[in-house]
Amino acid sequence: MTENKKKRIGILTSGGDCAGLNAVIRGAVHYADQLGWEVVGILNGTHGLLHRPVKAEVLNPDDFDGNILRRGGTILGTMNKGGVFDHKMPDGSSKDLSDDIIEGVKLLKLDAIIGIGGDGSFAILQKLAKKGGFKMVGIPKTIDNDLGKTEVSVGFDTAVMVASEALDRLQPTAASHDRVMILEVMGRDAGHIALSAGIAGGVDVILIPEIPYTLDNIAKKIASVKEDGRNFGLVIVSEAVKTEEGEKAQQSFIDGQVRYGGIGQYIADKLYEMTGSETRVTVLGHVQRGSAPTYRDRLLATAFGVHAVDLIKQGKYDRMVSWSNRQVIDVAIDDAIAAYQQVDIDGTLVKTARALGVSFGDK
Repeated sequence: MTENKKKRIGILTSGGDCAGLNAVIRGAVHYADQLGWEVVGILNGTHGLLHRPVKAEVLNPDDFDGNILRRGGTILGTMNKGGVFDHKMPDGSSKDLSDDIIEGVKLLKLDAIIGIGGDGSFAILQKLAKKGGFKMVGIPKTIDNDLGKTEVSVGFDTAVMVASEALDRLQPTAASHDRVMILEVMGRDAGHIALSAGIAGGVDVILIPEIPYTLDNIAKKIASVKEDGRNFGLVIVSEAVKTEEGEKAQQSFIDGQVRYGGIGQYIADKLYEMTGSETRVTVLGHVQRGSAPTYRDRLLATAFGVHAVDLIKQGKYDRMVSWSNRQVIDVAIDDAIAAYQQVDIDGTLVKTARALGVSFGDK
């Protein structure tokens, strides 16, 4: 049985930003407008619900023309730190903010919330929805493409494009100076960006957290490239790859956070010691998040936004919009969270790379 009465729905972006988020919002706003519904944009993720008055605004369809599709980031703002159920206070203590957030939802008089996020965001929103008695649906976005039960998430295609274009620019300078260029890309625990961009960018070595490597094998590959008469090499490495000794490459920042970073320089130093090859490292970091979205991300995001509103129209909640076999479907959020998606080391892309002679450092 569908629910067709006029509704007031909220939409928020949570976790790290990526390209395509504004296209999601646009799709949801326009379809909701056709249904005669009102969409409220919640600012800065769940943190906007903590303020009084709540930081939110009604989204006008007239403001969501085609130009919004081209904008990276999110016009609503987002937050990926601080916690909800164990928010760290300035004095070092922890505070549960869930009741305040739930009160914010009630103050907005929302019939349902569309949450655009990853597995961590969905787990938090789902827990809040169950505790507060409100309804939600989820839209997957993560440049890492590691969320289960969807073939692709919003933001991944653009991140791969940015990494591929970086390799296009590194190749000529590598050839000009007889160097080995190493590109470090994002990938919290999965190597999807490195794998896809590595194939598209014609690299010699792809290092991902799913496949153990040895420095000897990497050095042998670089040596063989030079023996074949080429004066340069290209290596792409996911930030989550560990050192050969099994240690995470991380950096501590002044705000106390510890984040991935440094594996590219580690590989570069070791290759120089072992092969004598001059090496240079490029770390893309947040450049992969901030680009204008590719057409694929725009299409996917728009279809996801429309389908999320349609789920609310049908009265189907606690569901995540998903892409499968060229179609938009929906799955239980519990199933999506439980099915973490790492690189399939026996899958098509790994086989393709090996067939091209690319080394993963394991042979």
